[in-house]
Amino acid sequence: MKSRDTLIRLKKFQVDEKRRKVAQIEAMIAEFERMAADLEREIKVEQDRAGIHDPAHFAYPTYAKAAITRRENLKRSADDLRTQLEDAKLALAEAFEELKKVEILDERNQARDREAESAAEQAELDSIALMRARGSAPA
Repeated sequence: MKSRDTLIRLKKFQVDEKRRKVAQIEAMIAEFERMAADLEREIKVEQDRAGIHDPAHFAYPTYAKAAITRRENLKRSADDLRTQLEDAKLALAEAFEELKKVEILDERNQARDREAESAAEQAELDSIALMRARGSAPA
């Protein structure tokens, strides 16, 4: 009985860990997207300030070039994290399925134990009733 409880606790812990990982990756993606949007605004401000919007122009602001590079790196990182997120979601689904299988098995075992207990109890009651019936019957 205790090994089943331990296994269920272990599976629940694994599901919780997978959930935390999914949430962490989602938070990182959101943060990277927010940072990229901030950089996009900064690039626009710098371009407007300089009056040059073509990155190939010789006088294009250096800060804007660096911000573009950083923004592209953040977008690439967010895309990589999306791939990791899909993998993490699959792992979470698998862990959840394993937990459900263990819980269903445990429920079946508990039902079987209750049935065996009930049958033993009924047999004991039947034997008591039989003894009483024999004792009160005329001999």
